Amino acid sequence: MSPSKRNFSFSESPEPHKERTKKILKTHPEVRELISRNAGSIFFVIGIVALQIVIAVLLSNQPWWLALIAAYLIGAFANHALFVLIHECSHNLIFKNRSLNMIASIIADLPNTVPSAISFRSYHLKHHSFQGDYYLDADLASRWEATLVGGTFIGKAMWLLLFPVFQSLRPPRLKEIKFINWWTILNWVVVFGFDVFIIVYFGWISLLYLIASLFFAVGLHPLGARWIQEHYLTSPPQETYSYYGPLNVVALNVGFHNEHHDFPSVPWNKLPQLKKTAPEFYDSLASHRSWTKLLFKFLFDSNLSLFSRMLRENRGGITNATE
Repeated sequence: MSPSKRNFSFSESPEPHKERTKKILKTHPEVRELISRNAGSIFFVIGIVALQIVIAVLLSNQPWWLALIAAYLIGAFANHALFVLIHECSHNLIFKNRSLNMIASIIADLPNTVPSAISFRSYHLKHHSFQGDYYLDADLASRWEATLVGGTFIGKAMWLLLFPVFQSLRPPRLKEIKFINWWTILNWVVVFGFDVFIIVYFGWISLLYLIASLFFAVGLHPLGARWIQEHYLTSPPQETYSYYGPLNVVALNVGFHNEHHDFPSVPWNKLPQLKKTAPEFYDSLASHRSWTKLLFKFLFDSNLSLFSRMLRENRGGITNATE
């Protein structure tokens, strides 16, 4: 079904990944060998967090505009990589111990200024289990959100610029997901405490750099097109898309999204090998080669909006979600 300007598309078919996983395992049983963890990812976490702190400190006595430029050119890539590593922690792909993964994700969350690692874990795992379920998939925009943004350049540009804000307004819709637990509180205390530390010892310009890095990493930046790439219906009825462009190098292969949904227990460093092992299942799918091109398509194509997503029947049997 084609995407609509005023409503989500709807599919009566089950989500595509479970069935493809079964077929791939039957055809290529050696894929099971890729299911593992990458403990070396913790060094990426520590190194990138340290890089962001050093840059923030070096910018402490610099003009605000230089902090914004540095955030766009450097900080956005660093924070985006940290989001990918938080994502790895959510799937327990760094350590075998669940608590160690949660601690690693909180460390990776430090430069983000707004605590989100533990909350992301809860909502993201539901996204995998209930893709397209309006009341369980936080990756779907709320109806009011999609209506407000519309299909105009200004609306979509503002949505990308304020993407973290819009995401933070979705939890009330997802009533079956517990929003707060002790890990969430620990995440808040550590990250907000780190913000205070930066302000007290290095000043507001350093914090500005980190905040700008967060917003550029997920918003009005070529990296922000990742959110469009993953599930927006650019070639309907296909509902999940991969990106195979050069930015995967600095984005830790997060573009391999079909591969990740099919095998969420394969760590980031082995996703290209998964595609190479089962090319007949992935080469025939529509994919993206440029996040920059996709960003401009999203901004200027009035037919592509937040409603350009696939919805499927949820637990309440509702096929056309309302709030």
